[in-house]
Amino acid sequence: MAPAAEPATAAPGGWFSRLKSGLARSTARLTEGVTTLFRKRRLDEAALEELEEMLITADLGVAASARIVEGFRRSRFGKEVTDEEVKAALAEEIAAILAPVAHEMEVDPRRAPHVVLVVGVNGTGKTTTIAKLGRIYRELGLTCGFVAGDTFRAAAVEQLQIWGERTGCQVHAPAKPGADAAGLAFDALRAAKEAGTQVLLVDTAGRLHNKAALMEELRKIIRVLKRQDETAPHSVLLVLDATTGQNALQQVKVFKEMVAVTGLAVTKLDGSAKGGVVVALAQEFGLPVHMVGVGETAQDLRPFTARDFARGLVGLD
Repeated sequence: MAPAAEPATAAPGGWFSRLKSGLARSTARLTEGVTTLFRKRRLDEAALEELEEMLITADLGVAASARIVEGFRRSRFGKEVTDEEVKAALAEEIAAILAPVAHEMEVDPRRAPHVVLVVGVNGTGKTTTIAKLGRIYRELGLTCGFVAGDTFRAAAVEQLQIWGERTGCQVHAPAKPGADAAGLAFDALRAAKEAGTQVLLVDTAGRLHNKAALMEELRKIIRVLKRQDETAPHSVLLVLDATTGQNALQQVKVFKEMVAVTGLAVTKLDGSAKGGVVVALAQEFGLPVHMVGVGETAQDLRPFTARDFARGLVGLD
């Protein structure tokens, strides 16, 4: 998707610094209790119970919190520990949960185009994520197109048109508000094939108040894409807003019912104290977490790396 994330030892202002800064509110929520609880204390059952409650409160979820505490019980039970030792061990346990899902979203430009269907609830940052990905792919030298498939939301269409002009990505927009999104996607894929476009990013609606209608719309888009390329869409990227916390888990369940989600993008971590939900998502679903966003610029959307995220979440360098 993008150049590899800079290592944890990156210079100030590098990716790890931005990630750590973006996770600051989540870190504070997670570690303030650790510091209070474990200044120097024996890791007994009472301490483990308090730690588990703390992790659940920090949005890591019940299953992941139980797994982490069980790891502490096996390796450190009965030992006297400090808060710094607990943070380091926490980072290790969290990284172990995240490592299996840390997979960059690979696009195959030889498909011409590699079709990425971008789904999610309105307001999660789908359109902005598409714009950022478009800039990243263009900087990598790939030709890229946008499909403004959220046809009822004029702001989303206009946003993609502006980003298309800025990045040199062709924008396939509806002729009028409320146009058929599937028909637009069909025409866009045909045009992209004719032009030899290497990546086609398809925006979609996300109005969950009428789940049945949204499900049918998404499935229709997929059906018409397959008429031209039976392997399309090649990626189905679900965009989640970190500020919604545990609500993100419900969104994954709903969209997995609708479409075959292939991976996740977690946005707005810089505005959230609920970054721990990424751990809950990894434990609950095991879906690849392709990328995380910690700011407004394209440089703030990067491939997800387990160790960096785990250490950033607990405030370690």
